[in-house]
Amino acid sequence: MDPMAEIKTTFFQECEEQLAELEIGLLAMEAGDHDSETVNAVFRAVHSVKGGAGAFGLDDLVRFAHVFETAMDEVRAGRMVATQEVVKPMLRAADVLADLVRAARDGGYVDHERNAAVAAELTALTGQDPHADADDDDGMDEIAFQPVQIAQFEPEPAGWTLRFKPRSELYRKANETVLLLRELARLGEVEVELDASELPLLPHLDPEGAYLTWTVRLRGASSESDVREVFEFVDTDCEIDVQPTASDAAPEPEAAAPQAEDAAPEFDVAALIRNAQAQVADAAADAPSVAASVTPTVAPLEAPHEAPDDHAATAAPDPGRQDAGKVNANVSAPTIRVDLERVDRLIDLVGELVINQAMLAQRVIEAGMARASSVAVGLDELEQLTRELQDSVMAIRAQPVKSVFQRMPRLAREVASATGKQVRVVTEGEGTEVDKTVIERLADPLTHMIRNAIDHGLEKPERRREAGKNPEGVVRLAAFHRSGRIVIEVSDDGGGINRERVRAIAAEKGLIAADAMLSDEDTDNLIFMPGFSTADAISDISGRGVGMDVVRRSIQELGGRISIASRPGLGSTFTMSLPLTLAVLDGMVLSVGDQTLVAPLTAIVETLQPQRSDVHSISGGSRVITIRDKYVALIDVGMALGYRSEPLDPEEGVALLIEGDGGSRAVLLVDAIQGQRQVVIKSLEANYRRVDGIAAATILGDGRVALILDIDALVSASRGSEARLLQTG
Repeated sequence: MDPMAEIKTTFFQECEEQLAELEIGLLAMEAGDHDSETVNAVFRAVHSVKGGAGAFGLDDLVRFAHVFETAMDEVRAGRMVATQEVVKPMLRAADVLADLVRAARDGGYVDHERNAAVAAELTALTGQDPHADADDDDGMDEIAFQPVQIAQFEPEPAGWTLRFKPRSELYRKANETVLLLRELARLGEVEVELDASELPLLPHLDPEGAYLTWTVRLRGASSESDVREVFEFVDTDCEIDVQPTASDAAPEPEAAAPQAEDAAPEFDVAALIRNAQAQVADAAADAPSVAASVTPTVAPLEAPHEAPDDHAATAAPDPGRQDAGKVNANVSAPTIRVDLERVDRLIDLVGELVINQAMLAQRVIEAGMARASSVAVGLDELEQLTRELQDSVMAIRAQPVKSVFQRMPRLAREVASATGKQVRVVTEGEGTEVDKTVIERLADPLTHMIRNAIDHGLEKPERRREAGKNPEGVVRLAAFHRSGRIVIEVSDDGGGINRERVRAIAAEKGLIAADAMLSDEDTDNLIFMPGFSTADAISDISGRGVGMDVVRRSIQELGGRISIASRPGLGSTFTMSLPLTLAVLDGMVLSVGDQTLVAPLTAIVETLQPQRSDVHSISGGSRVITIRDKYVALIDVGMALGYRSEPLDPEEGVALLIEGDGGSRAVLLVDAIQGQRQVVIKSLEANYRRVDGIAAATILGDGRVALILDIDALVSASRGSEARLLQTG
């Protein structure tokens, strides 16, 4: 790949991170968090996007980011309070910024009229002309700078002397020393002295280390607070010492070249970088004598037509501040970017390793080797190492659901605006981790559910007032781990499901018989049927009968289940239960007839040997079993999946008490238990077709394919048995 293309790709990846931080910060400000760290984080995000965009000539992005940055600067300077009226236009501006980044990356349509309208909103907040200093500021983000003549050294008038030594953290946060020195130049005439005495030999050079120190003499009437304000965002990431410069009687320096009023003096960055590179090269050439302390003094920068001083050391971007071989304990753990295809390939190879390890273990068992033999012991160690390797590889793909959750408030704002409702989104458990493949496929179902919760669940503000509720509705998005799975809940405090209306619409559309007798649960589940919609009219949000059926299908494709709990007048909760990963599973290997099946270990509560007296037949041919004085549906797995035509004698089989979502229980009756094993999940639907009661497939140690039971589907099927038993007493 072209080096510049790689850099641009990295820029857009970092833009996504900055945009995420931007939205999080703005939402915190909207909720009343006016902490300086939050405000500064938002400002830095906009500034970083703008700076990178300038380097690639993305003019539309730079211009809009400049207006946004100006508004944020008013907030961080305390000249404007981040009220709701101020933050809301900024949230719209964040959306525009995200759209401009995507357009710059992928191409596509840019709504210039909307962007101009949002920019005008930001400008109205500050009362400034958005184009007043845009040209000057944009120039700061480019490489072609116009150097400014600064007078030669003479006895200094009153001013300040600064000693500035960056730490590696400064650069890790995308700050640059050149920009800081340029900001100082706005305050008056400057002379810069570089101390490179800590620069090590190339073999010992840490590319993330920081070795350079600058001494800056600033002439002018600026106050100490003005000087320190330049370093406001980096004061914890550098050593900065500011001392007043003694005042001596001296003739005024010659006037500098005329500049436009209020224009910012700028350094010749190209010369700065060339001189810094030359100094590093000199250090390498002079080894080992480079250890001697060298502190070259910088002559003031000359006009563009004059040749630079060969020995002048200038303010070059310093790659960091760590002594070679030493790591600061406060520095966050280093990270690397890896192509996802490489990680997927690694996971596939580890999966094959697990299968081959299981096959090898099977061969050893078939050969009749004793458990205490050296081969068997070695296999046990191999199994443990394989398990640890697999866990480590899967942890690489684990990501917090935050990346999906943080998109939802923006969606909620758009839907609320379109429906005329007031909505507040509350998120919980954003740090809950799940496999990246699950994360990527959660976005669509969650989008449908949030839209449904706002459009159909929440009432209009006036109706909420009439019902004694807060006019602002609440949509809650929560994630947590339970029984080795991830559970995601989407709930609202709206009016709940109007079951009478749902039955009437389903009958009208021919989805159910007009005289059908349905339980509340069955009625609620009608909203998942294709073509079902309670919308009175087709709109951009709903009304076409496409939505919740897509949600259920998407969740089922992930090996999960979705359930509903609704209370009229109080709201509804949709609960999704999903596997943590789509790659591996801890399972119990079972024998059913002449087949081998796998049940997820996390769903098994206990195993027991049933007695014939504990099993009872009920109408319809179903059976239940008594466990600690409670009736639980008994599912003959062989009969349910069509492996045999006659029920299994309970005393000849083994019973497994299983638990599905929501705590519902059933008992699986199987022929025997072979043992516990970790298996690699293979999609049955992708390689064959969907089979009721089966979630996926795997390859066993002997090379055979085994089906993985869908516990939630089996438990759901058993609920009818429990209901019939209760009806018959």
